[in-house]
Amino acid sequence: MTKSLGLATRLVPFVPKSMTPTPASADSILMRLVKNASVTDSALLGVSSKPPGTPAPGQAAAAPRMSQPGPPKPIVREAMGFIPKPPKSLAEAGLLESEISSLILKKLFHRSMEAGFRLSEQLGLRLAVIEPVLRQMKADRLVAYKSTVNAGDYVYELTDLGRERGRELSQACTYFGTAPVPLQQYAASVAAQSIARQRPSLDSIRKAFFDLEIPERLLSNIGQAIHSGRGMFLFGNAGNGKTSIAERITKSYGDNIWIPRALTAQGEIIRLFDPNRHEAIRLDDSVVNETYDARWVCIRRPTVIAGGELRMENLEVNYIRNTGIGEAPLQLKANCGMLLIDDFGRQRMPVDELLNRWIVPLEQRHDFLHLESGRTIQTPFDQLVVFSTNMEPKDLVEEAFLRRIPYKIEVKDPTEVEFNKLFLESAAKLRFECSPAALEYLLAKYYRPIGRSLRFCHPRDLLRQMENRCTLHELPRVVTEEALDQAVENYFSIM
Repeated sequence: MTKSLGLATRLVPFVPKSMTPTPASADSILMRLVKNASVTDSALLGVSSKPPGTPAPGQAAAAPRMSQPGPPKPIVREAMGFIPKPPKSLAEAGLLESEISSLILKKLFHRSMEAGFRLSEQLGLRLAVIEPVLRQMKADRLVAYKSTVNAGDYVYELTDLGRERGRELSQACTYFGTAPVPLQQYAASVAAQSIARQRPSLDSIRKAFFDLEIPERLLSNIGQAIHSGRGMFLFGNAGNGKTSIAERITKSYGDNIWIPRALTAQGEIIRLFDPNRHEAIRLDDSVVNETYDARWVCIRRPTVIAGGELRMENLEVNYIRNTGIGEAPLQLKANCGMLLIDDFGRQRMPVDELLNRWIVPLEQRHDFLHLESGRTIQTPFDQLVVFSTNMEPKDLVEEAFLRRIPYKIEVKDPTEVEFNKLFLESAAKLRFECSPAALEYLLAKYYRPIGRSLRFCHPRDLLRQMENRCTLHELPRVVTEEALDQAVENYFSIM
C-alpha cells in the first residue's frame, strides 16, 4: 500500500512578486510568465515556505507507464504547500461574464433545464459567483425561471433567443464542462509547485528505487540530475532497466500537485487534466473542509512517457475535430513532473526536428504553443526531461544540444556479483530454490565461453521461463541445470 508522502505544513499566502526563488535560475524564469498577474490572482494561491518531506518507507514499487482511469485513490492530508483557493468573484476567478454565460448556454442547450446550484457544481464555482451572470442572462432574455428550488435559487431553462445562442456557441466549441483557469494563474501555480523547488534527500531517492538493483555511484548520478530538475540522457544496452529507472524518478520528488482541469488562453479552451496521464487524488476531509477551487484537481506528480509513436503534433495543442476543444500537448501535461522520451532516436519524427523544437524550452524553461486561431502563447516548461536510448548520445545529437542536457548517465551491464545477487533475490520472490552452484553452471556454460553480456533483465526473464515450465509439468520450483538449459534455449535461441 502506498503511504502518504511528506509532513503537514502551514499554508501561507503566495504572492508571486515577493516569492524568494529557489533556485533563482529556474524560478526567476518561470516567474516571468506571471509577473503581470493581478493582485487578485495572487490571492487565489497558497505556497508553503517549507520544503516537502521525504517519501515514507514502503511506497509502491513501480509506477505504471500510464495511469489507468478509475476512482481516485484516497490519501490522508499531505504536505501541499499550494492549494488553489475558491474565488469569491469572477474577477478573482480571472474570467469574463461572457465566458461563464457561454458555458451556461451550452449546458442548458444540451440539458434543457438545470437548477442554479447544479450549474454551480458543474462550473466548479460557487453559486454566489455565477448568480450575477444568471441574473444578467435573465435580463437579456436568454434564460427564464422554470421553477423555484429554494430561497434564492431557481431552475433555469433557455428562451427561444437563448436556445439559438446556445446552438451557435455549441457549433463553435462543444465544451461546457468545468470553468477554465486563465493561463496566467496556471503559470503561477507551476512556479509555486516547480520541481526546481524540490530537494529530495539521497535517502528518499534511495527509497524510490528500493526495488531495483542500483549501484551506489549510479544512484548518486541520478540523484544529482533529479536535483537539477532540468534534463538527462539515460543510455546503455537494452535490458538494463533504463525505463524502469526513469519511471521511478518522479517518486523521489514526493508530493502531489494541483492542476486545472482546463485552461483558457486567448479565448480558447485547452483541456489539461488527462485521466490517462494523471493519477487523481481523493482528498480527505481535512482538505475538503478547508475548501479549494473546484476547477482544479489534485494529482500525483506526473510521469508522462512517449515512445516511438511520438510525433511533432504531440508537442502542440491538438484540436479535436469538430469540437473547437484543444488538448494540451505532452510537455504541458508533464509540468511539475517528468517527461520521458523512451527509445530516443527511434521516433517517427527526425531526431533533429525534435531537438530543434526543444532547444529554447530546455534553456529558457518556457515554451511557445500555437493556437487554432494562429496566435502564439507562452507556457511554462517545468519538468525533468529524460531521454532514454540504447544508442550513444553523441551519435544521435550535436554537441550544442548535448550541452543543454546537463547529465549524461550510462546504465552499464551488471557485474557477475550484481548479476548473481539479483538472480538470487528474484528467485526468492518467485519462490524458487536456487544454489550458487546453479548460477555458476549458468555463467560457465552460457555466458563466459561466448562472451555473452550480462543484462539486469536476464534473471527475471530466465526465471519466468522456468516458472512456466514448472507450472506446465507440475515440477517443484528448483533452479536445476535441466531447467536452465531449457530456459536458455528458449530465450537466447536467436540472440
